Amino acid sequence: MSLDLDSMVRYVSPVNPSVYPHLAITLLSIGLFFMAWFFVYEVTSTKFSRNLPKELLLSLWSALFLGFGGTFLLLWVGIFI
Repeated sequence: MSLDLDSMVRYVSPVNPSVYPHLAITLLSIGLFFMAWFFVYEVTSTKFSRNLPKELLLSLWSALFLGFGGTFLLLWVGIFI
């Protein structure tokens, strides 16, 4: 079985590299918003008024958006992971 270079299909990224800057800025902004909301919630609530599901949900959303935003930021500057 020989592998011919002409018969192979070139890999194409599912995300166009020209939208990396827009994705990075948008996702990081949303992640920072959720992080700030979480921080303000933790600082302003008392130990009796805290709600664990709300804390977990805010931290989950901020971690997801900041993680994907950081990934696209690395791709934008040329650090291909």
